[in-house]
Amino acid sequence: MPDRRARLRIDDHIADARLLDTPAADAVWQALPLRVSVSTWGDEIYGDVGLDVSLPPGATDVAAVGDLAIWPPGRALCIFFGPTPVSRGSEPRAASPIAPVGQIENPDAPALRQVHSGATLTIEALDELHA
Repeated sequence: MPDRRARLRIDDHIADARLLDTPAADAVWQALPLRVSVSTWGDEIYGDVGLDVSLPPGATDVAAVGDLAIWPPGRALCIFFGPTPVSRGSEPRAASPIAPVGQIENPDAPALRQVHSGATLTIEALDELHA
């Protein structure tokens, strides 16, 4: 599996992430750098990155804290860091099934809760080999 790392910036918040070896992650990696206006939905930050991806077999709407995923209906990259309006308990949950992309290293939920709709998310590759 390739070691693909990316840096996410929203306002003053910076987080590094590892991308998975999935078709959705491949699509994100190939599109880097990305710059997108974001919205919030509970403890989820999301923005339309313009990528059309398919759901993997067995796709679910449940995520873990720090997960990055594409939500295909909105072509949105989602950052999950806590419960959303459709969560059951404290689990992060999307509005419908998602395609996994990666995981933020050490997600800072209190800082991410300070992000407001309209903020700009920038994602850049950290890998020297990124083409």
